[in-house]
Amino acid sequence: MYENIIQIRKWDKPEAPTEAELLSFMLADGLDPYRWSNGAGDVYAAHEHPYFKVIYVVSGSITFGFPIDGEPMTLGPGDRLDLPAGIRHNAVVGPDGVICLEAQR
Repeated sequence: MYENIIQIRKWDKPEAPTEAELLSFMLADGLDPYRWSNGAGDVYAAHEHPYFKVIYVVSGSITFGFPIDGEPMTLGPGDRLDLPAGIRHNAVVGPDGVICLEAQR
């Protein structure tokens, strides 16, 4: 993985993955994930993190915006976001809320 490039991998199988599958992917990648969720329409204002973040969407959806680096992207079940440290971003949770697994690299 490139350390300074946002990467989004869309789930390409017809059936959504289970939370256990996504957890196993993250553990196999040497990550120590935790689970979080938000309700429909919750908003995260533009911010950045001092660490590399990996997120898998378990259920629902969330749209990440990248004010400086690109177009907004909506993630759904199975989609993965690799977000390098220092990348400014915002987020809006979709109409069904969202559950994610997240880890720092």
